[in-house]
Amino acid sequence: MPTRHALLAAAVAFVWGINFVVIDVGLDTFPPLLFAALRFTLVVFPAIFFVRRPGVPWRWVVAVGCFLSMGQFGLLFVGMDRGMPAGLSSLVLQLQAAFTALLAVALLKEKLSPGQVAGALVAFGGIAIIGAGRAEGVPLGALLLTVGAAASWGLGNVCTRRAQAPDAAALLVWSSLIPPIPLALMSVWIDGPDAMGAAFTGLDVSGVLALLYVVIVSTAFGFGVWTWLLKRHPASSVAPFTLLVPVVGLLSAWIALDEVPNVAEAAGGLVVLGGLALTVRSMRASARTVREAPVTAEALSGAAPAR
Repeated sequence: MPTRHALLAAAVAFVWGINFVVIDVGLDTFPPLLFAALRFTLVVFPAIFFVRRPGVPWRWVVAVGCFLSMGQFGLLFVGMDRGMPAGLSSLVLQLQAAFTALLAVALLKEKLSPGQVAGALVAFGGIAIIGAGRAEGVPLGALLLTVGAAASWGLGNVCTRRAQAPDAAALLVWSSLIPPIPLALMSVWIDGPDAMGAAFTGLDVSGVLALLYVVIVSTAFGFGVWTWLLKRHPASSVAPFTLLVPVVGLLSAWIALDEVPNVAEAAGGLVVLGGLALTVRSMRASARTVREAPVTAEALSGAAPAR
């Protein structure tokens, strides 16, 4: 990968890491589910009028919208609103890599290498350490909601892989049609219309900027550049840069929000990062093995491998 492309990948990780601090700021203005609904509303409009359909069956558009978008961000925003620190959220959400690998085995019949299995187990062990050492008052429910967000992201990744959309950006835009109305209705039910009304009548600059950041910088720039990189380089070369996200998330939360992790959170976080690094390394090794494998009769015939 050229240096300028590596710098772009690092820039995306930086943007995504800071995104957790920005979400924390936005939650001071908006109820969590309303915040998520507004995010996807602005992702969809007016982009949907200029982006053609993704060319996949509607069931996959709905599935990606439900899991990769609505489930992931709805659970994440509620978890953070109920006490999950921004920095710790950036770390726990990266469990999506382990969930993706495990769900791909269960649903797509893919095979995991021993390194991937070990990495997933180590990463989940790190979460157990964090959960057992919640001395600083992180609510267990908030932690579980964030783990649920990572699981939803992993399931959304599997749906995206299964959909095989020719244009990933088009799938992102059209699947974003799914979350706004259900999230808004749940916000009315859970938070009440008064809380929603107060969010708009008390709208301030920080709330607007937070919303614009998650839509324009995190989604449009971040996803756009990431997709561009994945089209030009193997996923095994691009994926390791996601390990920078929790590092930036933890540091930015420390600087901006005075979030200092306790001993258990720090130790568990290092274990999670170690497990994720092992998983990514095993993915790169598997990809390299596939690239170096001799051409078989099946490959020459054009037969697709089992998924």
